[in-house]
Amino acid sequence: MQIIRSAIIVLLAGTWFAGSVQTVEAQGRAEMAIQKNDKDGDGKVSIDEWRKRRGIFRRLDTDEDGYVTLKEFRQRFGETEAAREADKKAVEASTLEGLTTASAVDRETLCAIARGRSCSIKLAIKKGLFETGLRPKFPDQANCRDIDEQWAISYTNKRDREAYHGGIDMPAPYGVPMIATAAGTVVAIYRGENSFRGKEMTIRHAPEDTGIPLWIYTQYAHFDEMPKFKVGDRVKMGQELGPTGNSGIGRNGLQSQRRRPAIHFAVFFSKSPKFIDRRERIVQVDGNWMDPNALFRKKLPLDSYSMRDLPEAEKQVPISVMMADGTTIPTDTKIVWPYKCKAN
Repeated sequence: MQIIRSAIIVLLAGTWFAGSVQTVEAQGRAEMAIQKNDKDGDGKVSIDEWRKRRGIFRRLDTDEDGYVTLKEFRQRFGETEAAREADKKAVEASTLEGLTTASAVDRETLCAIARGRSCSIKLAIKKGLFETGLRPKFPDQANCRDIDEQWAISYTNKRDREAYHGGIDMPAPYGVPMIATAAGTVVAIYRGENSFRGKEMTIRHAPEDTGIPLWIYTQYAHFDEMPKFKVGDRVKMGQELGPTGNSGIGRNGLQSQRRRPAIHFAVFFSKSPKFIDRRERIVQVDGNWMDPNALFRKKLPLDSYSMRDLPEAEKQVPISVMMADGTTIPTDTKIVWPYKCKAN
C-alpha cells in the first residue's frame, strides 16, 4: 500500500509515465485520485479542483468535457476489471461490514445524499429531502426535548445557494448526553472542523435492530467533544453517545457565528446494507432521506412521499422514549427519542 501511495504522489506531482502500468501496482489508484482531488464530492474532478499541471489534466480528460471521471482515471492508470473486482472484495472483507467502494454508488444518489456544491438540490428533493408535515407526539407522562428547527425547512437564507435542513434540531444545555435511538453499529465519527454539523457520529441499524425491514442510518451532530467510540463498535438503544454542544461552523461559514447548543438528528434508509464513506459523509447504496419523525411510526411506508400524503390526523406521530431512569415508553420499543425524557 505504501508503494501505491508513493507512486500516486510522484504521478500527481507531474512525473508522467506514458507506458502501461502494471495492474497490481495500479490497483485502487483511480479511486484514490478521485478522493484526493474531488473537493465538492460530485464524483469527478474539474479543472478548478485539479492542483497539478493542466497539461496532465488535459491528457486525463479524454472526452474533453472539462472533468476527469473515475473511468478516465482507470483508463490512464491501466486498471482492469479484475483489479477493480479485487479491490471491491478487499473492502467488503474489511472489519466494517457493508463498507464498499465508491463505484457502488450511482452519481444521482451520491449527489442527493452528499450534496456536493456542483450537485443540483433537485436530486436531494427527489430522494426525499422535502417537508412532510409530520410532528412528534410525546407520551403524556413524559417531558421531552422538542424540535425547534423542523425537517427540511429552507436554509437558503443561511447558505449561499438553495438549501434545506437535512434533519431536525432539538436544543439542550451543554453536556446533556445524546443517546442512541436504536441498537446498531458505529460506521462513522467525524471531527467536522469545516462542516456545519461539527463533531458527529453515524450509526447503522440492521432490520433486526429496529424491527423495520430496511437498513437505517441515524446521524448525531454538534457534539461538544468527540464521542468515545470507534468505528465498528456496537451500541445499545439508549446508550449515551456524547455531550451536546454547538460544534461546527455557523452561518455563512464563520466559526464566530455559531448556533445554540443542540442535537442535529438525521435519518437515512436503504434496502441495501452497503454504503461508502465519502468525505465526512456516509452515503448509502440507493440511499434515501427520511423525515426523522417517520422513523417512530416503526412500520412501512416511511418514505417522504408517503408521509407527505398521509391524512392530517396521522401526521402527529406517537414517539417512543427512554426516561431518565432507563425505563421506556412503551416497554417493548426498539426505537427511542435521541434524548432521555423526564417524568411530568
